[in-house]
Amino acid sequence: MPPSSNLAEQVILITGASTGIGASLAQVLAQQYPGIRLVLAARNLEKLDAVATLCYASGSQALTDAADLAHIHQVQALAKTALNRFGQVDALVNHAGYGQMEVLELVPPEAARRQFEVTVLGPLTLIQALIPAMRDRGGGKIINISSIGGRTASPLGGLYSASKFALEALSDTLRMELQPFNIQVSVIEPSPVSTNFFEVVRQEITKIFPNPETTPDHAAFQKMEALEQQTSANAWTSERVAGAIIKALNTRRPQPRYVEATGGRFLLFFLTKVRSTRTVDRFWQRFYGLDFVAKGWKRSHQ
Repeated sequence: MPPSSNLAEQVILITGASTGIGASLAQVLAQQYPGIRLVLAARNLEKLDAVATLCYASGSQALTDAADLAHIHQVQALAKTALNRFGQVDALVNHAGYGQMEVLELVPPEAARRQFEVTVLGPLTLIQALIPAMRDRGGGKIINISSIGGRTASPLGGLYSASKFALEALSDTLRMELQPFNIQVSVIEPSPVSTNFFEVVRQEITKIFPNPETTPDHAAFQKMEALEQQTSANAWTSERVAGAIIKALNTRRPQPRYVEATGGRFLLFFLTKVRSTRTVDRFWQRFYGLDFVAKGWKRSHQ
């Protein structure tokens, strides 16, 4: 039986559903489409259950699964659990992820590995596990949550951008490979969003660099403290981004990419089409305080 065009009759699996965009998406879907069946996955089961309770209150079903996308066997078990419970998954929203902001010179190999496990390998494994069921039902939708950082790299965000670049490359390939089976693949590129992103960034920095002031790039770390305040004026709410995702879920032929950021299309055009690479490099260096790093380094070595 092919997927219904009515979201209220669909089964939608959302990773990273305990907070931020994922949690907002689950709640908005439950409110707007009573009866929808949701599979909510994240590491924190307590937070997931709280989201599920709100979904139940709106008349929707919500199955929770404390899956860590860094562990392949948990990802495969998540797909099996969803299919065993509901017999189908009509749409997958890969939202789980986090950001690491640090200079690449100092990133430990285990931190780099986990970034790619959560952002790239986990979603790919889940997609692979669900493709056969979607194909057998005559179609489905896969929506991968990327970022403006998945199109343009910046200082301190190299590892995060690298993982999002990879996710976007996989999405482009999957879109072409799965089109014959009516499985549609889209990428959502939000930035910035009013979530706990910067709080997670600070936690990751503290874990890796207990004393960032001792690093050669300490001026950039200090500048990053002000970035959340700088970007907050143009930040979208997670509910607004959830609305964009629902638009893609509701569209018969969704776009390959949705840029969901204030001035996002202009920014991408400016950074990738209008200005030279050197000009863009200088823009990002000033934005992230690397000009202060250069000045400090020169003074200390005179």
